[in-house]
Amino acid sequence: MSKKILFITFATLGLLAVAGPGWADRLAEGISQGIASGAVNPAEEPGYLGIPGAPQISLILAFIWAIWVGWIFSTVGAFGGIMAGIGHISIYGLGNYAQGFRETAPTLNRSVTDSIRVSNQFMVGLSALVSTFNYLKLGRLVWPVGLFLAAGSILGSWLIPTITAGRISFREYVGYFGVFVLVLGIYMLYETTPAGQKRKKKAKEAANAFETTMKRKKAGEAVDTSELGVKVIAMNLKKVSFTFYGVEFSFSPIFPIVGGFIIASIAAFLGVGGGFMLVPFLTSVAGLPMYLAAGTSAMAVLIGMITSILSYLAAGVLVHWPLIGTQLVGVFVGSMIGPRTSQYIPDKILTRIFIVLAFYVGFNFMARGFLGKDLIQLITGG
Repeated sequence: MSKKILFITFATLGLLAVAGPGWADRLAEGISQGIASGAVNPAEEPGYLGIPGAPQISLILAFIWAIWVGWIFSTVGAFGGIMAGIGHISIYGLGNYAQGFRETAPTLNRSVTDSIRVSNQFMVGLSALVSTFNYLKLGRLVWPVGLFLAAGSILGSWLIPTITAGRISFREYVGYFGVFVLVLGIYMLYETTPAGQKRKKKAKEAANAFETTMKRKKAGEAVDTSELGVKVIAMNLKKVSFTFYGVEFSFSPIFPIVGGFIIASIAAFLGVGGGFMLVPFLTSVAGLPMYLAAGTSAMAVLIGMITSILSYLAAGVLVHWPLIGTQLVGVFVGSMIGPRTSQYIPDKILTRIFIVLAFYVGFNFMARGFLGKDLIQLITGG
């Protein structure tokens, strides 16, 4: 069933992307601007999106990077979109390429920027789909939380692409990208302190119980975990309760609904999945351990990604289908590995991985967006 859903979902997106004959008008206008200003040489070999002189992206490199994207998102429930963005922006060279047209061909700049945003979301969308099914089978998906987050995310995922498509330049988008990531990294760092840990007694208790069971299982002991995973006790508009490895959790649905809207709006603007905001939300507001955050985040991200991708495509945003197809295969591989390896990584290590990535990505993209150089260029003076 999962393979059928996967095929139908992405086949639908593909048909929508090519159905409108007028959807390439904005790109053609941008290329014409570039030719008129001398920034684009029509005699050069077509590259990304068929633009003359655009970067020629190695599909082998794209496949390898996509495996990493799928693994990191399916492991910590975040940074899939951010890592996809690093690939498109830095590794494939599309960031500097788009930025080069900021003054000479602004329409081309925005066309490439929007293409990066929706391409990131294609990758995260598939990883979220695969991760959702895997974590559900492993008993590590709090599906009521995911549903309420998804309910709140639909409006935000539709509204922001509709408002901002074609209106955001690369430099503006990447700078704010960094600010949001850094703030959330700082908040997660606070939660690792004794003061932050006081509010997370249940999460710590559940994490310890899960880790103890996994150690016994790894040592070769026959352990039946079928009844230890997420078990929903009550679910209504006032309260949701569930247990995980003998520890009971409860919360009001209003928080994930409102949180889902806010997070999806920011994620759609940045062109990412929103996991880097969902994970702090799930571990702080809902009080979940990291072992439950990844799968639950994936479920919420999935709904938002489908809505956001359709909104971007309907607004006329184009993608490079050979690149997308290659990346989706790599993402699938990484997303199958992540849930199976994360169960043997301690909760604290998962949190630290999240924090390290948040700090690096936040500072790097703030530097790129507001100073025009990434961290490596600033350090080396390049």
